[in-house]
Amino acid sequence: MSQAISVGEPAQTPRITHDRPPMLAIGVMIWLGSELMFFSGLFAAFFTIRSEHAIWPPAGTELDTIRAGIFTAVLVSSSFTMQKAVFDEERRNRRSAKRWVWITIFLGVAFLGNQFSEWLLMTTRPSTNAYGSLFFIMSGLHGLHVFLGLVAMVFLLLRMKGKSGDPGELSVFQGVSYYWHFVDIVWIGLFSCLFLLK
Repeated sequence: MSQAISVGEPAQTPRITHDRPPMLAIGVMIWLGSELMFFSGLFAAFFTIRSEHAIWPPAGTELDTIRAGIFTAVLVSSSFTMQKAVFDEERRNRRSAKRWVWITIFLGVAFLGNQFSEWLLMTTRPSTNAYGSLFFIMSGLHGLHVFLGLVAMVFLLLRMKGKSGDPGELSVFQGVSYYWHFVDIVWIGLFSCLFLLK
């Protein structure tokens, strides 16, 4: 992998850029394409089942849309903190990059904590009706993806323990960020279907 350094203003640290997309980033994007197809199947199942019901969600389903909306904003904001970490890594400001990754992890854990509490407090269960099954399957699989993204960030921080980064560190950073942005975008679609679609 070859890298070029583009120099901005003299007062700024030179920014690391790639003269071609890193192979790791290309691999992650191809893999995310398969993940997109996976979630597309879930959305197709959702809309197929939804089309067979005149009332949706079924009567008796209690949803805390405001709370879910707040934690959706929390998850979406974590995309910005992760991208800030990438920008700092590109400018070789590893200390700030680590800090922003930690903030991203905190926001992701907060989102998962809320999702877990939703599962515990929700009166509709997977066996109650079709909506309950879809809610737990779709939010559960997404929650698993969020958890895997958090694990990837922890390994990223472990890789950054040294004082200076290795040549492949930026590529790993970018790969993790692509995955995290994908997870956030998918949740916007899931939130819209599970909480807003009537």
